[in-house]
Amino acid sequence: MALGGFTVTAFGIAPLMPDAATLPLRSLSESVQPDGLDAQLDALAAQALTLRRSSISRGTDTVDSLLLRLGVADAAASSFIRSDLLARRLVQGRGGKLVQATADADGHLQQLVARYPAENAEQRQTHFARLTLDKVEGRWQSRLETAPLESSVRLGSGSIRSSLFAATDEAGVPDAVASQLAEIFATDIDFHRELRKGDTFSVVYEALSADGELVPWGEGAGRVLAAEFVNAGRTHQAVWFTDAQGRGAYFGPDGLSRKRAFLASPLEFSRVTSGFAMRFHPLLQSWRAHLGTDYAAPTGTPVRVVGDGVVHFAGRQNGYGNVVEVRHDNSRSTLYAHLSRIDVQRGQRLEQGATIGAVGATGWATGPHLHFEFRVDGEHRDPQLIAKASDAVALAPADRSRFIRDAVLVQGKLQIAASLAGTRSRFE
Repeated sequence: MALGGFTVTAFGIAPLMPDAATLPLRSLSESVQPDGLDAQLDALAAQALTLRRSSISRGTDTVDSLLLRLGVADAAASSFIRSDLLARRLVQGRGGKLVQATADADGHLQQLVARYPAENAEQRQTHFARLTLDKVEGRWQSRLETAPLESSVRLGSGSIRSSLFAATDEAGVPDAVASQLAEIFATDIDFHRELRKGDTFSVVYEALSADGELVPWGEGAGRVLAAEFVNAGRTHQAVWFTDAQGRGAYFGPDGLSRKRAFLASPLEFSRVTSGFAMRFHPLLQSWRAHLGTDYAAPTGTPVRVVGDGVVHFAGRQNGYGNVVEVRHDNSRSTLYAHLSRIDVQRGQRLEQGATIGAVGATGWATGPHLHFEFRVDGEHRDPQLIAKASDAVALAPADRSRFIRDAVLVQGKLQIAASLAGTRSRFE
């Protein structure tokens, strides 16, 4: 009864309230005079202004050059770094450390943190080293810790205009991802010879960070989780899958392994080797049909064997210069010529991808390049056709249902990645 009475009373009072539209309006104004510039600067100085700056260390850095780039002018801190065993690691070894310094307005160092690959080689894929310099009660101290890398999933896509690396740069995709794309599709596409303007890619990959900062080593990228590449109108897809035994590999949407008996190219595709053009024969001064394929690359570029096999010949051979010949079975063999060095010996067993030597200009060669031949029963064949025709391993039946489920999840991410470049994923 009390609640009912209150409700009725409320309705009775509400109409007696004044209409807000009829209430008088008052306007108040007051002039505000800001403090002078000097007073504002004094106020900022009183707040103990701190500056934070980051940089990537270089292999040629000294303590002073690195601190100068970080905006630090602190003789005491510089002296400590040179004298302390841990702190000296800041400029020792290879460059590429992610360094962050905090200093006051006068450039005096307050804290310095360097992050770089874990010193234990077995942990470098999962952890990083954190070197911290702190001032405690007026004295500098250093400490070194190992912390886990953080992983997040990122998407990227793009279209080829001039080169794969130019396209991935434009899309903000790390070089390490571009190199992985070339390796994943190495049996279908020879990226040195068959990349076309208008080709497109979509990729889902892991991004690695240390304390929230994208790591500069390894280009900040982990494994490619899924990818699609459209080359000359043909679509190629791959998804990373780990089977019940814990073995991981790339598979196509049909459940067939991306790995084949032979790779299409004896050179890993990288930013250094991404430029390739047909060679004008330097001695005959004419265009000629080669019995093999010439790959232009800098001297010292590693050369890999395209399939499992046994070294049949390793030595010098007339115009071919330094040569390695590998027998893969009773009918198939490959030859690698003009090498600057040979890293294998006759009779040695090799697994696909093993380094057998390096690009050079020995024999009848006026510039560094690799001459590569694929022979079947002694006759020269196109290595690209051989790679595409080689057998693929299928998923075990026990893994197939889980693979299909994972592939469906990946399809959605690839479609999102493809939409970033205005393309449409064909992953099915």
